[in-house]
Amino acid sequence: MQIPKIPEEEKPPIISQLLQIIEQTSVTILLQAEEIQHLKDEIARLKGQKPKPNIRPSKLEKDRKKKKKSSSGKRPGSQKREKTADLVIHKEIPVPPESIPSGSIFKGYQPYTVQGIKILPYNVCYLLERWQMPDGRNIVGKLPSHVQGHYDFELKSYILYQYFHCHVTQPLLLEQLWEWGVDISAGQLNRILTQDKDIFHNEKNDILSTGLKVSDYVNVDDTGARHDGKNGYCTHIGNELFAWFQSTDSKSRINFLELLRAGQTDYVINEDALQYMNNQRLAKSILHLLKDHCKKQFADLTEWEAHLQELKIVNHRHIKIATEGALIGSVLHHGLPKSLVIVSDDAGQFNILIHALCWIHAERTLNKLIAPNEERRKILEDVRKQVWDFYDDLKAYKISPNETKKIQLEDTFDDIFTQKTDYQMLNLALSRLYENKAELLLVLDRPEIPLHNNLSETDTGHDG
Repeated sequence: MQIPKIPEEEKPPIISQLLQIIEQTSVTILLQAEEIQHLKDEIARLKGQKPKPNIRPSKLEKDRKKKKKSSSGKRPGSQKREKTADLVIHKEIPVPPESIPSGSIFKGYQPYTVQGIKILPYNVCYLLERWQMPDGRNIVGKLPSHVQGHYDFELKSYILYQYFHCHVTQPLLLEQLWEWGVDISAGQLNRILTQDKDIFHNEKNDILSTGLKVSDYVNVDDTGARHDGKNGYCTHIGNELFAWFQSTDSKSRINFLELLRAGQTDYVINEDALQYMNNQRLAKSILHLLKDHCKKQFADLTEWEAHLQELKIVNHRHIKIATEGALIGSVLHHGLPKSLVIVSDDAGQFNILIHALCWIHAERTLNKLIAPNEERRKILEDVRKQVWDFYDDLKAYKISPNETKKIQLEDTFDDIFTQKTDYQMLNLALSRLYENKAELLLVLDRPEIPLHNNLSETDTGHDG
C-alpha cells in the first residue's frame, strides 16, 4: 500500500505524528515477518524438512569488467622489488655449470636464495672454577648475571611467544619441546609462563603511561572476553604509536578511568576532580564535604572507601560520581594531558575529558534504518550519500585545514542533519546525530585526530 504524498504546508502536526506511527509500524511488520520466516525455517529443520531457499538476484545482466591480461605474460606482482635483497646470508655455495667449454669467460654469479630455519637444542655448561686459597678456603666462579635458572632467555622467550602470541596450549608446547630434545617438565614450563612476570606488567604500564603523555589522541574500545574461565571484557587503548590491552570484569567508566591510571592506585581530590563532580551534578552538600576535608589524596581503594564512609557518603549515585571524579583527579595528577582527545564509538564509559565520535559508527544509525517502501528507500540513499560526501570533505580538510573551509563545513553539517524529509524515522535519526555535533566536528579544531575508530575496532577483533 502506497501512502499518498501530502505537501508539507498541508501537514498539520497530527498528520506528521500519524505518518511517523505508520512508518514505525511498517518497520515492525517487516522485522516480524523476517523473524517469522526464521522460525518457520527452524521448525522445518527440526522436522527434517528443507527451509525456504534464499534465492539471490541474478547477476547475469550486470556488466562485467574483463581483467586486463599482462602483456609481458608474467604473473601479477612479479614486477615488485626483490624480496630477498635485505636478507642476511649465512652461507654461500658456488654452483658451476655441469660442463664449461674451453675458452669460456667467468661472468660472475646469478644468485638464487633459499630461506630456511634451524631449530636445534643449544645447551651451555658453565664450568665454575674451584680454587683453594693458601688459607684452605675454597672460592668458586660466579655465573654471569644473565643466567637465571637452567633455561636461557632465548628458550624462555620462545615459550612465552608460543603460548601468549600463538595461543599454543601448554600440553602441545611441552610435547614440542620434548620432540626437540629439551629436558623440561610440565611444572617447569608452567613456572616459566606464570612466575616472575612483574617486569612485563611494569613495562606494560610504562607503555600506557608514556603513550598517553606523548599522544594527541587515543582510540578506545572494549569487547567481551573470557579471563580465568569467566566472562569479562577486554579494553583497548592506543593509536598508531602503541596498543594496550587489559582484561577486567567491568566496562564501566570507573573501570576505564582505573585503566588510564597506568598502574597507579591512588585517588585524588583536586580542582579537576571537583569540576567533574560539579558537571555531573553531584549534590552540593556532598561536593562541599569532599572539598572542605583536609585530606585530598588516598593511596588505594581501601583508603578511599574508608574516607567515603567517614563522610557518611553512602548513596550509590554519590559514591559513583565522587569515585569517577577522584579517578580523573588521579590520572591528570600523574601527567595525563588535558588536551588528550578520546575517540570512541559513543559508548558512555569513554565520554570523558575531550571526546570525539567515530563517523563510521555514527552513520550506522542511518544504515540500520529499514525503509518501508521504495520512496523512503530513495530518500534514505540520498541522505546517506550526502553524509559520505561530507565525510570525504572532512578528510580533505584534515590534509589542508583553514578557517573558511571550517565555517563552510559547519554550515553543511547543519544543512544535512537539520533537514526535514518525508521519512519521519530518518528525521529522528538525523536529529539524534545533530545532538552530537560538537563531538563529530571536533576534527575541525583538531585535524590531527582520526575520523573513525577503526584502529581500536581492528585491535579488539571487531569489524570496523
